[in-house]
Amino acid sequence: MQTGHVTTPFGRRRMTLALVKGQLDVAELKPTARVEKWKVFRDVCEARERFGLQDRALAVLDALLTFYPETELDSERGLVVFPSNGQLSVRAHGITGTTLRRQLAALVEAGLIQRRDSPNGKRYAHRSRDGEIEQAFGFDLAPLVARAAEFAVIAQDVSAERIRFRRAKEALTICRRDVRKLITAAMEEGASGNWGDIEAMYVGILGCLPRHPGRLQVEATLDEMELLRGEILNLLEIQLKPRNMDGNDIANGYHIQNSKPESIYELEPSSDEEQGETPQLEPHLTSMPPENVRAKAEPIKSFPLSMVLRACPQIIDYGPGGGISHWRELMVAAVLVRSMLGVSPSAYQEACDAMGPENAAVAIACIFERSNFINSAGGYLRDLTKRSERGEFSLGPMLMALLKTSGEQGRLAG
Repeated sequence: MQTGHVTTPFGRRRMTLALVKGQLDVAELKPTARVEKWKVFRDVCEARERFGLQDRALAVLDALLTFYPETELDSERGLVVFPSNGQLSVRAHGITGTTLRRQLAALVEAGLIQRRDSPNGKRYAHRSRDGEIEQAFGFDLAPLVARAAEFAVIAQDVSAERIRFRRAKEALTICRRDVRKLITAAMEEGASGNWGDIEAMYVGILGCLPRHPGRLQVEATLDEMELLRGEILNLLEIQLKPRNMDGNDIANGYHIQNSKPESIYELEPSSDEEQGETPQLEPHLTSMPPENVRAKAEPIKSFPLSMVLRACPQIIDYGPGGGISHWRELMVAAVLVRSMLGVSPSAYQEACDAMGPENAAVAIACIFERSNFINSAGGYLRDLTKRSERGEFSLGPMLMALLKTSGEQGRLAG
């Protein structure tokens, strides 16, 4: 039992169970525990936003620490300081009495200090004949010792989060610059493509970013901007770098040229292909063995799950428990939706073999999102599988088209 270590505040200040818990936690502090007071103060400054503290609260804490004579906070020597409000105000850079009381209350609420109030609410100390402090009434700094390790961990986490945020913003700035200048160069030099729509897509992505975004919002915008940059570079590469598969590359580039929401239907197979007709390869590839043709294909790029779910929100309801939080749940939902769309197990397995299970699940999600406009989901998926095997298919244009469509619908709904 630690009942002797719990005190209640003087006057009309309320006692709460949180204050009781804080005092009990401090009571468990080892008698020999000691920490360097300015190191703890730096950790608290680093983590101040986690505790909801203002700069002036830190100034008051700094002033309180100056009244403790030693560099180390030592529980054996006592940790109660008892300056008057006037003395505190001077050392806290002259803040007013009202502000001082408010910030002291904030420090107590955050669990950084505790009140040790005297019977009349004054701050003072009882001393022995030798001048040693036997009992003091004021502000107890023991929570800084008890929670020093916790403050250090929080400070490290805040610092790491700040670095991640800064790097995400830097990457977004570079990506924005790349996209903007690539679009400008393509327009000025007459590169073929629907650059007006691509520019509108660029503006739309930035328009979804709030004025003061958080790290997750910046990273989500960065994902979409990197996808757009990749598709722009693919389109320009088709025109600037000669390839062996000219006809096929032009077909692949056509998706971003028609980057309106309807461009997803350009991937839909024709009626002949829906009946099972095998697409014809380019004449100069017919003499190549099948394995050589397959060697030309590159793996389909994987996209962030968060981007897929923003582009294809309808599939979320079919995840385990009515939600999707990781790739395995998306693949489980894709199997369920596949049967609803009438896609045969063999067609889906072929897609998994050609694209990979994650990308095949994304393809199913895209098809499901626009199922009202696709006559044969099975034939559509088989055509995508064949294109993927020949290296002619990319999920990027489908996702970008769906993201643009959902963005326009959101603006109309708002």
